[in-house]
Amino acid sequence: MNYLAHIYLSRDQEMVSLGNFMADHIKGSKYKSYSEPLQIGILLHRQIDSFTDAHPVSRRSKRRLHDRYGLFRGIIIDIFYDHFLAKNWKEYSAMDLKQYSENFYELLVKHEEVLPQKVVMLSNYMIKDNWLLSYADIDGIAQVLNGMNRRTGSISEMDRAVEDLEEHYQEFENDFRLFFKDLCEFSDQKMNEIKRLYER
Repeated sequence: MNYLAHIYLSRDQEMVSLGNFMADHIKGSKYKSYSEPLQIGILLHRQIDSFTDAHPVSRRSKRRLHDRYGLFRGIIIDIFYDHFLAKNWKEYSAMDLKQYSENFYELLVKHEEVLPQKVVMLSNYMIKDNWLLSYADIDGIAQVLNGMNRRTGSISEMDRAVEDLEEHYQEFENDFRLFFKDLCEFSDQKMNEIKRLYER
């Protein structure tokens, strides 16, 4: 899953959400050097990614994409799913997405000292362009995909994935709803399991 989903699945636990957000930049056992809540977020992130990669619905979504994207198909689906989460946000949260996004940006600034430097740079771009809120619109998703394509030296052709999104829009949204229900249940269960490990 992409940024918005990882933050959401941290269930409003501030430091867990920061750990979840920065987890891709913490390799192997390096997570152990962080505080307990950050460790929980990092470990939860890894569980979410493994579940997503193996789930039959997310795999079906990947098959809907053109073959040209190759190994980048998983990243594209993560971004698509964040779009549908943002678009249907009121179904999942009582807080307005604009306010939710601003609260997370404030959290990033407040705890910048615990973030790896690459994550600080990433968060600066995220705040400047208001990524989390922009996910709700196809134009925002197009900008994200264009940026990802540039970062791959244009070899991914991810900028063209908006065409796939528009062509199979309802099918992707149906996939998201089915998958995200399972993911929320799984994530809540795993969070509780991880927390119990730290209580021993």
